[in-house]
Amino acid sequence: MSHLTDSPIDSDDLVKRVMRPSDGACVVFEGVVRDHHEGKMVESICYDAYRPMAEKEITKILDDIITRFPEVRVEVIHRLGTLRVGEASIVIACSAPHRGEAFDACRTVIDRFKQTVPIWKKERGPSGEEWVGWQK
Repeated sequence: MSHLTDSPIDSDDLVKRVMRPSDGACVVFEGVVRDHHEGKMVESICYDAYRPMAEKEITKILDDIITRFPEVRVEVIHRLGTLRVGEASIVIACSAPHRGEAFDACRTVIDRFKQTVPIWKKERGPSGEEWVGWQK
């Protein structure tokens, strides 16, 4: 399964993929394009990635989650291309028998994702375009 898409993300489909009859919790995180960043208005964001490297890194994160949280099932999809304010750029679904590990796993996925997955974003607003993040 690819973890990157050029199409809108179906959160309900992700939930269906992870839920099992034994699960009592499902945590869904949706990262959504907002209308501002660091005091500047944002109209849209264009996400780009080096797909083979991004897929490899996402798989590594998910493998680590499975090791650290053996009771959790997890799926993640990140959208690429131009997204408008209000559209989901990333959706993570984590199911588990109990809520604690589902929450912990979900937070770990997004934190690691933001740190290590090579996805770049260009924000567009009334004052022009600007690449943000990954400037280290």
